[in-house]
Amino acid sequence: MLTVNYYNDFFEIGQQKINFSLYELSLPNDDPVYTLKKVMEDLDFSGLLANCSDKGRTGYNPIMMYAVITYANMRGIRSIDRIVDLCERDIAFIWLTQGRKPKRDAFYDFKSKKLTSDILDDLNYQFMRRLQKEGFVTLKELFIDGTKIEANANRYTFVWRGSINYHLAGLLDSIDKLYSSYNSFIKDNGFGEKYELGNAQMFVIDGIDRVRDIIEKNRKRKITKHKKLSNNRIIEIDNCSPIEILKLQKNLMTIADGEGIVFVNGKGKRKPKLQQLYEELEHCGQRLMHYKECFEIMGKDRNSYSKTDLEATFMRMKEDHMLNGQLKPAYNVQIAVENYFIVHSYVSNDRTDYNTLIPVLEKHKEAFGEVLEEVTADSGYCSEKNLLYLKENKIDSYIKLQDHEKRKTRAYSKDIGKYYNMKTMVFEDEQVYICHDGRELRHINTEKKEQNGYTQTYEVYGCSDCSGCEHKSKCLYKYNPDKDVDKNKVMKINEVWEELREKSHANIQSEKGILKRQTRSIQTEGHFGDIKENEDFRRFNYRSSDKVYKEFMLFAIGRNINKYHRFLYAKLKKFEGKAQEKTA
Repeated sequence: MLTVNYYNDFFEIGQQKINFSLYELSLPNDDPVYTLKKVMEDLDFSGLLANCSDKGRTGYNPIMMYAVITYANMRGIRSIDRIVDLCERDIAFIWLTQGRKPKRDAFYDFKSKKLTSDILDDLNYQFMRRLQKEGFVTLKELFIDGTKIEANANRYTFVWRGSINYHLAGLLDSIDKLYSSYNSFIKDNGFGEKYELGNAQMFVIDGIDRVRDIIEKNRKRKITKHKKLSNNRIIEIDNCSPIEILKLQKNLMTIADGEGIVFVNGKGKRKPKLQQLYEELEHCGQRLMHYKECFEIMGKDRNSYSKTDLEATFMRMKEDHMLNGQLKPAYNVQIAVENYFIVHSYVSNDRTDYNTLIPVLEKHKEAFGEVLEEVTADSGYCSEKNLLYLKENKIDSYIKLQDHEKRKTRAYSKDIGKYYNMKTMVFEDEQVYICHDGRELRHINTEKKEQNGYTQTYEVYGCSDCSGCEHKSKCLYKYNPDKDVDKNKVMKINEVWEELREKSHANIQSEKGILKRQTRSIQTEGHFGDIKENEDFRRFNYRSSDKVYKEFMLFAIGRNINKYHRFLYAKLKKFEGKAQEKTA
């Protein structure tokens, strides 16, 4: 840890301003750089200083380096080369650096080694606590939204799970044939008894039969020009170890040494049968190892990644450079906002928003305790797991449902096949649904479904006899009068999920919920519109999720201090909603 008093060195304790000079006279009195200095005077930089060493040559003041990078982000500048240039030419940067001129290596070293994600979060949360004391935020409500920002990866370096599965099925088929060729070679030449080699058995692969079936169907569909079937099933290849193939190669080398068979290479030379078998096994082993590494990089949650940024996932972007639905390597960036300030940011390689809500709320709990009371988000965050988490933590949900607009239609309220349009009654302590024809649907059994580590429970209700019902075509799903004459009505209801949905829907339909939805669209989507259009932040400069998070977090901190500056100089007023504005 640094032992020099860097606080006194940077802040000049006891003085109002640093180094009164002609440079300072050139800065306007309301320049945001003064607000930055004022904010930094109350921050605790012990975490940053503890991450810096006092050994070797004395480097640049880490507090000064943080101030320069933050001020650059306040002005929408993320390029290190541009920051280095401004430290030599811009009055505000010269004032911050006190005339020193850090080079690009110093900035890269500071951002990559000294300024960690945890330190950035800590500095941002310190600023949030200051805003809370001054009444700018309460930290009791959050407005959450996400956007996709392109990764710093080449566009056409994609690796797809479906493509790997497709070629893996063919590879395993080739390996199976090689095992047969190996056993035949050993048996026909009598090498099994001579060198005590047994019959080799190929490893068993779970899921390979289904993938092969899909591949065969896709070959037929290609001829008929039909849409291909999905081939994203995860094949368990943990048992497909190249070591098993290496054992066969080792046995072949033992035979080659014992029989005096020499491996040859070059034009005009014919390779012996044993060498051909050995090289085919080696080639298949290398391919198998490559596919296995691809699956390990993707994990079980992703279906693609980029070769130049392994943590980036290919996503469908609104900015389509080819105007044909082209996918780009990108990151899913989440922000949690209150009163225009970005309280949290979270970077994920998940294409959807379902799995990003709980990590953001966990960050809030860890930083500020259990103070959160309300969360507002769009339908992309509506899932049973998320709503149940909010209920268990006593947080009011103002999350729009996926069928929010559909609920307004007449077709929704007139669909006689849905349970919510049926009458209910309690008979012998059991709930019974009454269909449109007056028949009873009683409870049959309970089913459980596990997905991504979360278990959903479904209650199954069914009618014992639907024969003669004239409403079958409207009540039964995909009813075919020729095939489904004897089919009875059965429906599965996730009662926990439905209860959570109705509670959240009631919240957003209330007067308070409508105001919160307006506020969310203005604040969160306003941030992203400003970031992408005005600041032209559409692509990251760094690779890997940790560096990407630091890049966006620095940008968010710069925006927060800019907002604070505008509040102080009455250029921005606290958002209180349209309803309050009309009554004022």
